[in-house]
Amino acid sequence: MSETSPLLFLLHVAGAAALLIWAVRLVRTGVERGWSVPLRRLLRQGAERRAIAALSGTGAAIVLQSSTAVAILTSNFVAAGTLAAAAGLAILLGADLGSAIVAQILLTRADWFVPVLLVAGVAMFLKSQSRDYRMAGRVLIGLALVFVSLSMIRDATEPLRDSKGLVTAMTYLGGDPVTAFVIGALFAWAVHSSVAAVLLFVTLAAQGVLPVTAGIAMVLGANLGGAIIAYVLTLGAEIEARRVIVANLALRGGGAALALFALSAFALPLDYLGATPARQVINLHLVFNLALLLIALPVTRPVLALVSRWIAPPAQSSNLTRISALDPAALTHPDRALACATREILQMGEGVEAMLRSVIGLYDEWDDTAASAIRAKETELDKMHIAIKLYLAKLHRTADGEEATQKSLELADMAVNLESAGNTIADVMLALARRRDQSGSAFSETGWKEIRDFHDRVLSNAQSGLNVLMTMNPDAARALVEEKDRVRDMEQRLQRSHLDRLKQGLTESIETSNIHQETLRALKQVNSAFTMIAYPILSETGDLLSSRLTRQQG
Repeated sequence: MSETSPLLFLLHVAGAAALLIWAVRLVRTGVERGWSVPLRRLLRQGAERRAIAALSGTGAAIVLQSSTAVAILTSNFVAAGTLAAAAGLAILLGADLGSAIVAQILLTRADWFVPVLLVAGVAMFLKSQSRDYRMAGRVLIGLALVFVSLSMIRDATEPLRDSKGLVTAMTYLGGDPVTAFVIGALFAWAVHSSVAAVLLFVTLAAQGVLPVTAGIAMVLGANLGGAIIAYVLTLGAEIEARRVIVANLALRGGGAALALFALSAFALPLDYLGATPARQVINLHLVFNLALLLIALPVTRPVLALVSRWIAPPAQSSNLTRISALDPAALTHPDRALACATREILQMGEGVEAMLRSVIGLYDEWDDTAASAIRAKETELDKMHIAIKLYLAKLHRTADGEEATQKSLELADMAVNLESAGNTIADVMLALARRRDQSGSAFSETGWKEIRDFHDRVLSNAQSGLNVLMTMNPDAARALVEEKDRVRDMEQRLQRSHLDRLKQGLTESIETSNIHQETLRALKQVNSAFTMIAYPILSETGDLLSSRLTRQQG
């Protein structure tokens, strides 16, 4: 097989592309695990004005290296009622620009910087005892691997510039921008990263393998594909959140299609975008997203109004009865029975998460329908808890092995904790929200901000707890337990801050004092319930002492 064999080329490029996709994901997950809470706060607090909201979305996308991750976070806020839809759309438009800026940064040739990033990243990840530093090391390793993968792509494509077969195929794409556009969209959607797709296309253009016209069409297609990713991932979200995602899809995807049509129909000159093919392709990507932001930002409300007409609330229909995961026939097989109980507990946790997500909006504006839904969910969770307890008791009586017996006890404890969290939300927090509404009082601006920030942190930990239950990952379990200490310290700090406002005689703080303090305590209790999911995992790995986490060794 010759060095310019198309098969060998595809193998090398596929390997490099796989490394690129993984490296981008490595950076994103490192940032999410290390700084998800500050990022969530940035997005929500930057939503007071559309321009600020767009800037916060741009910053978050640059840090996360993913507009999709920003879209998911934003849809959660919109669904919970803590972020207006127009502000959410502005954040998404800013995030689209942020992903284009990321591509510009990562395409910088910095071969000398790779070993520096690797040495620093590995040292921080392996030797540091701080979780933040470990995640920073993860990010540096991911950045180094991005540069390595791009270098691999350049090396793989270098010998194939003169390959007749490849030149013919790429020339065809250059003459058929629609096909190239569709390929770009499908590739970005398949790899779940428009950033990785754009980096690959631009690198191929830089090596002379991909014609400029094909590169531009594929990059524009990647913009459509990137918007489709968020659309698919939020199909089950609340309707208001879906409207924001669909509006962004219509603007970004429709704008990309219009840009492709304009470039093809009017043969617009590309020299003004850069002196080289790669620079023209990557600069067009940046210019497109910047122009889209400037044009669409003033009209976010009308766009959402149009989308709202298209995506109407679903008609009421008979609901399928939920089928319990607790299969009686599995009781004779302990492993299967434990898996059934775990599935049911996961559904309990998802129910508590839904209650937690919805209740914070009632502190701002009372809604009888939402309150009734929370109470109904709590009643359902009580029934699930009793069913799980009885199911595990039967298994406990029939199971022979000590391991199955211990596991059933651990699952029973998880069910108790989640049921307690549900009660706290439905009985305590709902009553506090109702009391605030009936009294006509309002939190101080600082106090309301503190409650929302604390709620957001607890909600993030609840989601992490459910992920731990699904994956049983010791590292994620350890991070969750570490968060418990942070939440405790944060709750104490917020209580002191509230008392300081009382000393200053602020009217709002005095009127809502008990509601404020009891809400913080309730949220801390909910956080503790989800944290308990991690304890059995850490006990098995020896990471948990009788009172707290063991000191991590390097």
